Parts: sequence; structure tokens; C-alpha cells
Amino acid sequence: MTGRVYIVGAGPGDPELLTIKAFRILHSADVVIYDRLVGKDILACVKPSALLLYAGKEDGHHSLSQNSINKLLLSYARKGYTVVRLKGGDPFVFGRGGEEAMFLASRGIPFEVVPGITSAVGVPIYAGIPLTYRGVSSSFAVVTGREAEFKKESAIDFGSLSGIDTVVFLMAVSSRRKIAERLIQAGRPPGEPVAFIEEGTTDAQRVVLSTLEEVATTPPEVRPPAVFVVGKVVMFRERLKWFEKRVHTGQESFHEGIGYIMEQP
Repeated sequence: MTGRVYIVGAGPGDPELLTIKAFRILHSADVVIYDRLVGKDILACVKPSALLLYAGKEDGHHSLSQNSINKLLLSYARKGYTVVRLKGGDPFVFGRGGEEAMFLASRGIPFEVVPGITSAVGVPIYAGIPLTYRGVSSSFAVVTGREAEFKKESAIDFGSLSGIDTVVFLMAVSSRRKIAERLIQAGRPPGEPVAFIEEGTTDAQRVVLSTLEEVATTPPEVRPPAVFVVGKVVMFRERLKWFEKRVHTGQESFHEGIGYIMEQP
């Protein structure tokens, strides 16, 4: 009997942002193939008997190629296992979830996709940056920074981005200077505020504020993983940085809270 593959989004980092459906599926999985940005608290939701396989990718180093990951999904599913492909953020937002789903569909493997909170939205929220705000931002775009490592041409249409109020770049730390240069060339104001949010939604979260001009000339030190936000909405952070002011005392732990939810009829 063929098993089933679940392509699951783990959210941006805070384990309490994992959906109830994702938690339930993780708890029933036989095999979990997980990415680099999936934290240990989320992996702790997996039953002890499950097989955990690391498939993380970093610049210059992939523990498993995409082809190898696809073969693992296929192999374990054909053996009748319940397989979870666990990704940070949302699997269909620059997570190759669509490619993996297409691979499974073309081979007749049953699959489901469980959305996760994408870091493009969740991380700015934890930094106190609303992507839209009445009278300030009525549109936002999410763009991969990997495409900005351009040789001569880029797949990113920077001209079209000049008309978007807020632009969020993912995986853009190494290309931040080039992105800022291209945005200015496309017509965005050099003094436009930007924010880099490292390790967003976790206790290690760090926010670096700058401007497009500064990033284009003397880019600030930023460590990946980081979300790069461009737009006037960045100015709201000083008033809305709730995460840094949160009260730690009296909060139940992640597992206690989820355990309570899952026990309810």
C-alpha cells in the first residue's frame, strides 16, 4: 500500500506559530525530512519512533540535493510510510514545495500541503513592521534575493518594484548591496527606510535599521537568516516593537499549550 506525503510549513521560527494541523501530522509521521531553519522545539513534536532526516541547504553546501530529497520522498511513500517534508516558513513561498508536489503528482503519490506562516509576513510582524498601513502602504511584494545574485541579467523586474509600497526580500543578505543599488536605479528614494530582521520570531531576533542609500554604499553587518524589508512602513517599528517588550513571566510552555489543545474533544 502506498503511503502519503505531507509537505508542511513549520512557520518562521517561533514554535507557537506552528499550526495545529501541522502539529497533528508531525505527531503521526513515520519519516520526517526537515530543512535547516526548522527548530529543535518543532522537531520535538515528532514521535520518538519516527525517522528524522536532515535535508538542510546553506550557501555553498547542500546536505542533500533536490533530486536526492525527491527520491527519498518517493521511496518511503512507496513503502507505505507517512512522510512529512518539513520546511521553514510556507512550503509554497520560495520553498520548492511546488516542485516537490509536482514530482509526487507525476508519480501518482498521494500528497497534501499544509501551509505555514511565511517569514515574509510573520517576521516583520514580530519586528513591529506592518506590511500594509492605511495611507502609507496599500501593496507589498515578496521577492527572492537569490535571483539578485545576477550575472548580467536578473529575473527580478526592479522597475515594477518601484511602484510597490513595501518590498520584502528573502534570502537576500549576500546580495543586499546589489539589491539596494538596483532599487535606487529603478526610482526608489535613496533615503527610504529599510530593516533587516535576523532570526525573526525567535529569542535571538535582532533588527538592523538603515536606508537604501546606506545599504548601497556601506551595507550594515547582517547575518543570515534575515528578512530584508524596504518601505515607509519600517518607520512604525519604533512605536510597534511589541516582541522586545513582551512579558516572559506567566506564559505556558509551547508543549504544555499544544498538549492542552490536542487533548480537547
